[in-house]
Amino acid sequence: MAHVSIDNLKKTYGASTAVSDVSLNVADGELIAFLGPSGCGKTTTLRMIAGFVEPSGGTIRIDNVDVTRLPPHRRHTGMVFQRYALFPHLSVARNVSFGLEMHKVPAAERERRIRQALEMVRMWELRERYPRQLSGGQQQRVAIARALAIEPKVFLLDEPLSNLDARLRVEVRAEIRALQQRLGLTTILVTHDQDEALTMADRIAVMYDGRIQQIGTADELYERPANHFVAHFLGEMNFFAGRTDANGRFVSERGAPIAAAGLRAGMNMVGVRPERVALNVVPAGDENNLPVVVQAMVYRGAWIEVRLATEQGEALVCHLQNDRLCTPQRLASGARAFASFRADDCVCFAN
Repeated sequence: MAHVSIDNLKKTYGASTAVSDVSLNVADGELIAFLGPSGCGKTTTLRMIAGFVEPSGGTIRIDNVDVTRLPPHRRHTGMVFQRYALFPHLSVARNVSFGLEMHKVPAAERERRIRQALEMVRMWELRERYPRQLSGGQQQRVAIARALAIEPKVFLLDEPLSNLDARLRVEVRAEIRALQQRLGLTTILVTHDQDEALTMADRIAVMYDGRIQQIGTADELYERPANHFVAHFLGEMNFFAGRTDANGRFVSERGAPIAAAGLRAGMNMVGVRPERVALNVVPAGDENNLPVVVQAMVYRGAWIEVRLATEQGEALVCHLQNDRLCTPQRLASGARAFASFRADDCVCFAN
């Protein structure tokens, strides 16, 4: 296990800034995910940690050793690339052996590590096959085994599941998480998939425009996002733009009054998650009861997405659990109801 400390990390390309003042600490055995859209700087940050991209400023320390200017093979990191980067002309065993050979590991020890790594990912029986003879999930396991065979202090994963189909992604991400926890590996994961981040990471660093917008556990980020971008990117949210009046009440741009906990002067946006919105025939006991008209209903399997419009004409989405009480007839387009939600379920922003 190892502790990773990143302090004011920067990367510029001429006048363009890819990463700006990124700082965070990754604890021994922790899995932290960099989450964000394409171009936000997350992969560049990971590659600076690995040593494949030279920082323009800042420091990277692994176990209190400054590795900022060290070459990749001297950082004790193992990396799994987005496209696996397996050698097509080498067998599974030889692919895993490659890194060990570069590190000049003796033959006997090399064979032990190859077997150990492939058994960890259940690929030992296929050690003589070539990458072209493997499925995408099997190739992913080989890439993981190759990274683990060098016994890294820090395990780095760059969009490791993006080339797998949806069902296989769920299976492999569970396997990676179980393996990481069993080995106690300090791990940094880069992904644009919020489900991967939410289900795999101990903490998530949401990135946008080269900066970390917020760091925290999944529930911290989901329940109390620091800004509009985090709220919008992590899950779904209804937003009401408006203003806080002289009495400390929030009024949307179209005149809908919204009760929101934590509202302060200067805040001009309130958000509420779709699953926190209930639909009622009459006003409920919640602080907010907005008269709405059903615009459409979308069947999503485990839940039903109901698209609404307030009487002021603002869009609102509600997620209802798919059960016998939630029927298409009850939610027909044009039906009138009240969208109810608590003030405590709202989050407020000053954008």
